[in-house]
Formats: sequence, structure tokens, C-alpha cells
Amino acid sequence: MPKLNFKVILHVMGLLLICNGGFMLLSVLISFIYKDGVTLGMSAAALVTLLIGTLLMFTTRGHRKELKVREGYIIVSFGWIFMALSGSLPYVMTKAIPDFTNAFFETMSGYTTTGASILNDIESIPKGVLFWRSLTHWIGGMGIIVLAIAILPLLGIGGMQLFAAESPGPSADKLKPRITDTAKRLWLIYVSYTAAETVLLMLAGMDFFDAINHAFSTLSTGGFSTKNASMAYWNDNPMIQYIIILFMFLAGSNFVMSYFAFKGRVQRVLQDDEFKWYFYFVAAFTIISALIVYFQADVSLSSIDHPMVWGEGESAFRHSLFQVLTVITTTGFVSADFTMWTPFLTIFYFGMFFLGGCAGSTAGGVKVMRHIIMIRNGFIEFKRTLHPNAILPVRFNKKSINSGIVFNIQGFFILYMLSFIIGAVVLAALGLDFETAIGGAASSLGNIGPAFGALSPVNNFDLLPDFGKWWCSFLMLIGRLELFTVLIILTPFFWRNR
Repeated sequence: MPKLNFKVILHVMGLLLICNGGFMLLSVLISFIYKDGVTLGMSAAALVTLLIGTLLMFTTRGHRKELKVREGYIIVSFGWIFMALSGSLPYVMTKAIPDFTNAFFETMSGYTTTGASILNDIESIPKGVLFWRSLTHWIGGMGIIVLAIAILPLLGIGGMQLFAAESPGPSADKLKPRITDTAKRLWLIYVSYTAAETVLLMLAGMDFFDAINHAFSTLSTGGFSTKNASMAYWNDNPMIQYIIILFMFLAGSNFVMSYFAFKGRVQRVLQDDEFKWYFYFVAAFTIISALIVYFQADVSLSSIDHPMVWGEGESAFRHSLFQVLTVITTTGFVSADFTMWTPFLTIFYFGMFFLGGCAGSTAGGVKVMRHIIMIRNGFIEFKRTLHPNAILPVRFNKKSINSGIVFNIQGFFILYMLSFIIGAVVLAALGLDFETAIGGAASSLGNIGPAFGALSPVNNFDLLPDFGKWWCSFLMLIGRLELFTVLIILTPFFWRNR
């Protein structure tokens, strides 16, 4: 195995930091416009990030323009860590979050689109910092690496290895033969959805600042809000919540399906196995939840200042649909505290923590595609016991799935559940109760945000000890990068040169 090309790794790290610094300048502009008093701190953070990125790129000039699989995994994994470290600077330098552990946790939660927060009074944070907080969601949503591979050809570096390591889900559909064309089209859809949601939210009654921040958080399936009550702040405006519901659904679906829909290939979308089951899951879980909420629970007890604007039935349906979608798509917005509804729904929603959105979406979790293939393979195993010599392939979208993909998915699920168990055990060892430990581990690994127990939707992660915050940050990272990408670099054989 050839030696690692550290120069190209550092060169790309420099590029990522320059991109990050450029995004920080947008936050500087917002800070200046709103005169929130932290413009200098935001500017300093942006300049430091840009300077370090420029120095890295300058000192690694003349690198061998070749990117292999191992370099791809290192760039993706350490790229997110570099981004989180530099992304913490605006919090620290503006003293909005002076403690570095808390700042790093908030930043990693942002880039991984988890939405878990340590902030107790969000509305007191300067607007420039709040904008940066939401922007970290938006950057991480489609993946800063996917953005970078649209630029890498300018450096003479191929980006396929990065896309393979970063792309969410068990497969990465290429819309065009060249990976850069794919990245550009996905980002165009992403940006268009963001702009559309911002406009619709403003028409529904949000001001521009709240609208663009929530659009960032929705399309990235992140969940950071500008209000302490999250989306419960707008419980008196159902239209705003329905707009968020629509875009959460779109963000949780495969963005390739959106591309096909825009190209007029609607039948291709409707016939897609994953999209159909994604819709079925959302519909079925919403109906179950709404019926139980309507007949057994009181939404007004689980929500802040909750008026029944359009009637009790509509309220039960809307909050159920909202919370089902926010959990399945791992967005993490809160319109009500679903842990206060009924014990059955608490377990019901906990089960949804392990579902996830579609492959190729910005959602976290296991992903619908993996569940479909695992379930179908399970039924085929029953048939194989009766007909051991029969050839019974697993089918997805009417095509046979390679056995290697099935084994990969099974291995992923086992590793995912093992990571969840270890994550919960570590949190329990830190003194958290059972409900809080398993909720915190499942939420962090699935990039969901709200959890259970002391980490319920009306609380936050500030109560965790420092080690707990670093541990949850690690779970967020491996969950966002689909386990293998990060965990493989922790193995000894990855680093052997032979």
C-alpha cells in the first residue's frame, strides 16, 4: 500500500477552511446590518480561519495531484473535525459561548445537522452568531465535501473518492457522468429549496431573519431555531408549521428524486421503492400518533402557549405530522413535547429514532433504503430455509441487489446498534439515568437533536458533563458520516504502508 499523500490532504483542508471563512463573512455582514455588537469578534474569527486556510494551501503547493481512497476517507473525517474546530471560533471570539467545549459541541451539532444545543437562552444570542449557528447546519446539510468536489477539478484533483465517502446512504446515484456535475445540480436544488422556503415563510408571517434561519435548518434537517420554544413559538400560525412540514418532507427524501421531478419524470419518483415506503411510513405513523393524541393526550399540556387555532382535531393531526416528520427526517424541530403525550407514544417515537430519511437526503439515521433491504432479505431467508438450493435474490426497484451490498447493509446495522449500545453505556457511566442515556445516545448517533428524560424536547444538552459533550460530539460525527468513514481510520490496518 503506497504512503499517504499528506500534502494533498493538508491542501484540501486549507481549501475547506477558506470556504468556511468565506461563509463566516456572511455572518459578519448580518452582524453589521443588525448592529448586534459582535461584528469585530465575528470578523476576527473569519480572518483567523481564512489565514490558516491560506497558509495551509500556500505551504502545500506542488503536491502530487492524486487522491486515493485512503486520502478520501481522511479528508472527509478530519475535514469535518477541522470545520468544527474553526467553526467554534465565532462563538468563542464573540463570547456568545466562551467555553470551548460548549462551543465545539454546538458547532459539531450544527455541521452534523443534529440540532442538539447547550444554549439556555437562544433569543439573547446576537443575531450574527445565530445566523452563523444556522449556517453551520446549511453547510453541513449537503456536505461541505460535496461542495468542495465541485471546486477540486480546478486544482487538478478528482473527487470521486470524496463523494463515495461522504454521500449519505448505501448508494450514491450520479445524475451526470462527472461527479462535479452531480454536486452542482444537487447544490442548485438545495439552494432553490432554501430560497423558496424563505419566501414562503415570510409570506406566512415570519420576518426575513427568522425565515432564512429556519430555511437553513429545515433543508439541512438540522433543527436549530432562533426561538427558545423552537417551532412552538408559532403554534398560533399553523401555516408556518405546514410550510416547515412540506420542506422537512422534501429534505428527508432523496434529492435525486427532486431532480427527476423537476425534469418531468414524476413516474420515476412515484415508482421508487424507497420514496414510496418513506411516504407510507410518514402517513401510517402520523395517523397512529394523531388518533392517540386526539383520544388520549392533551397537546395543550405539552406545548408552550398552545391555542387551538383550527380545532382540536386539526391540532392533533398537525402536531403529530410535525413531530413524526421531525423525528423520521432527524430535523429536531419541536412544536410540542411528545414525551408528555402517552407512554406508548414515547416508545413509538423512540423506535422512529432508528428509521431515518431516504438515502441521498440530508437526513441522518439508518435510512429507509437499508430497512427495506434488510426486511426483504429477512423474508427471503425464510424461503431459503424451505428451498435451500433456490436462487432468491433481494430486489430493490425491481432489480436484483448484489449480495455484497446486502452484507454491507447488515454489517452497517450491526455496527450502528453496537455504537448505540456503547454510546448509551458511556453516558450511563457518567451518571445519567437510563432514559436520558439511551435517548442521548440514539439522538446523537441518529443526528436527531431532542431526546428523552433530562434531554427531552423542552430541555437541552447543557446538563452533560464535559466528557459527555465530547462523547456525544463523536457520536454525532460517526453518525453523520455513516460509521465506516470515521471508524475505519481508527483501525491499525488502515495506517499500514505495504
